[in-house]
Amino acid sequence: MPLFGNTFSPKKTPPRKSASLSNLHNLDRSTREVELGLDYGTPTMNLAGQSLKFENGQWIAETGISGGVDRREAQRLRRRNQQLEEENNLLRLKVDILLD
Repeated sequence: MPLFGNTFSPKKTPPRKSASLSNLHNLDRSTREVELGLDYGTPTMNLAGQSLKFENGQWIAETGISGGVDRREAQRLRRRNQQLEEENNLLRLKVDILLD
């Protein structure tokens, strides 16, 4: 029993096996594209009976109805919302002027 020697000597670990057992890395690119199907298409989902698809960074209803509101009503609400935001900005400006 050595006084200042190293008594701890771990066993050598065996070399690891290949990380992947799949042979897909052996295939050429075109075969991989066919096998893996890299053309996913547009993402779609169904919420409460309403079918939605993701296009150009937004979820769009596949039918003409979006959450029980048709497109014309949605456009009218957007216009009204914009008018109210502009009115709100004007009123904030007037309040700022009055407070100065």
